[in-house]
Amino acid sequence: MAPSFDFWAKGSHKGTPVVIKMENPNWSIDEVEGLSDDDFLIGNTPTGPRDKARNKNAKQLTWVLLLKAHRAAGCLTSIASAFVTLGSVIRRRVASGRTDADNTSSNENKTVKTRLYNCIKVFLWLSLLLLGFEIAAYFKGWHFGAPKLQLQYVFTSTYGVRDLFDLLYARWVLIRVEYLAPPLQFLANVCIVLFLIQSLDRLILCLGCFWIRFKKIKPIPKQGAVADLESGENGFFPMVLVQIPMCNEREVYQQSIAAVCNLDWPKSKILIQVLDDSDDPTTQLLIKDEVHKWQQEGANIVYRHRIIRDGYKAGNLKSAMGCSYVKDCEFVAIFDADFQPTPDFLKLTVPHFKDNEDVGLVQARWSFVNKDENLLTRLQNINLAFHFEVEQQVNGHFINFFGFNGTAGVWRIKALEDSGGWLERTTVEDMDIAVRAHLQGWKFIFLNDVECQCELPESYEAYRKQQHRWHSGPMQLFRLCLPDIIRAKISVWKKFNLIFLFFLLRKLVLPFYSFTLFCIILPMTMFVPEAELPAWVVCYIPATMSFLNILPAPKSFPFIVPYLLFENTMSVTKFNAMISGLFQLGSAYEWVVTKKSGRSSEGDLVSLVEKKPKHNRVGSEPNLEEMKADLIQEEEKKAKKKKHNRIYTKELALAFLLLTASARSLLSAQGIHFYFLLFQGISFLLVGLDLIGEQVL
Repeated sequence: MAPSFDFWAKGSHKGTPVVIKMENPNWSIDEVEGLSDDDFLIGNTPTGPRDKARNKNAKQLTWVLLLKAHRAAGCLTSIASAFVTLGSVIRRRVASGRTDADNTSSNENKTVKTRLYNCIKVFLWLSLLLLGFEIAAYFKGWHFGAPKLQLQYVFTSTYGVRDLFDLLYARWVLIRVEYLAPPLQFLANVCIVLFLIQSLDRLILCLGCFWIRFKKIKPIPKQGAVADLESGENGFFPMVLVQIPMCNEREVYQQSIAAVCNLDWPKSKILIQVLDDSDDPTTQLLIKDEVHKWQQEGANIVYRHRIIRDGYKAGNLKSAMGCSYVKDCEFVAIFDADFQPTPDFLKLTVPHFKDNEDVGLVQARWSFVNKDENLLTRLQNINLAFHFEVEQQVNGHFINFFGFNGTAGVWRIKALEDSGGWLERTTVEDMDIAVRAHLQGWKFIFLNDVECQCELPESYEAYRKQQHRWHSGPMQLFRLCLPDIIRAKISVWKKFNLIFLFFLLRKLVLPFYSFTLFCIILPMTMFVPEAELPAWVVCYIPATMSFLNILPAPKSFPFIVPYLLFENTMSVTKFNAMISGLFQLGSAYEWVVTKKSGRSSEGDLVSLVEKKPKHNRVGSEPNLEEMKADLIQEEEKKAKKKKHNRIYTKELALAFLLLTASARSLLSAQGIHFYFLLFQGISFLLVGLDLIGEQVL
């Protein structure tokens, strides 16, 4: 008999009134009254206590199910609308995008790039083929739990064949067990060991950082090394050469020159070199005019331009150090074109050299004016905060050695000369000179509390090129420096630190296992489930390492999951760069200047306002007006140009490979592996479509 629906009648309802509001496309519940005491007094009902109690329970269950259905419908419609919005955004950006194959200025070696992409495509097509094969086997009753395999069922199906498909699949399983799983498991175990060693190294660095913080340890200059200029006391004010190397960086030259010219140091004890390698005539004239303006203001500043631009930044610095007036300087401070030192920068750094004749370098920390600009800059800030707070500070305190960051540092000129000066043999001239100075016995000091503001790349294209140079150069340098390190008259511990920790573990092993383990081996274990990766390798240790990495930037904790996924996504670029540098391929020797946006700090804007020109520049004014007119025309042309994003084929191929592997993991009921592969595949997809960071013109 059909159930009674008399409770819908107005007079018969005594239960729980519910007010439901219908809002397209969602349903929301405004108010649900709680159950009254009478609802639970079953024995006190006047007639048919058990029947009425059952009716009330049925009513309550019906309403609960109805409410849950409303909520589920609301969630589904919200998710659907979100996917529709995301799909439309992807369509628009893909329509305006260009593949990385169209990028003629790419700094990647075409041969290596094509081979790596072809290998990824082979893996992708094989994974799609195997996924179809596995799905067909699954629906025919071949159900395997991971990593356990029902070998008895395999042998039964092999010798008691039901049909041709069962025979083929049984043979495929036996091939996996006997031939594919053992080498894959061996490679996985090797990568796991490397992963654990690198994680242990990172943990030790973090413990060293905690110890420094707990003991409140920081470098302190000798007493009397700093004196107030206004007091007129004799302090430690040696002659300092300040160099600003730049190349076609029209967006930032004004703020960097202004910041350096405002350094609080005796005018007779400072000389500023603007080392312009620009090949754009308009940019050259603009920079030259800016230097002339500050010369009229009284700044001791000179402009240098090379006609033959050999050796990139290293060649520029080497050429500038050959000037005759450099012999009068004792120290040299270096700032890239987008760096804006505070006025007291030299007062905070140079005093550390007094009475420390073995100190060759004082390095300051970077801070970023655009760290909150977009998701890409936030993730970069996490990485660099860990680099300075943990790696540089710990190495500087315990072993007095770290890689020079190329800018925001002060060198003792004698240390540069003893180390052989700037060499153009690699694209990481800063690391090169640091290693050679360390082999000569010079010590380095890192100042974590002295900051110099700069910019982070805001587009993925610029960040990718920067990371390619940063990861190919160290491998070039390792090949060149290894014989010198072995022959150097330094302790065995310092040789071990340079070879195994500084170069191999942190520059080679890290990109190797990140790419191999999480982008190749993990998807392959989904199709060869006899080889397994434990859940703690896939989830728990990476999550712990990400937590440690994010500690120096606590405000970035909400981005811990995107950070973990993005680091694995960048492993393909870092691995490609590492291979190029290790085997001396063409792209390892190419320098691409990181694109700047010209964002200024508040302090820099104030200094620009305060330092207005006081003298008329009659001779250069006509040319300046012409240049301004040209600049206005160029800006109008740029405004008409549409921004576009690039389509990165390697990242897209890996995205589909990981998503295919995640679908295969469902057949083996591997929960954590499925979620990791799914979200990592989505991360590769977003990066491959250039949906992270700013678009480029």
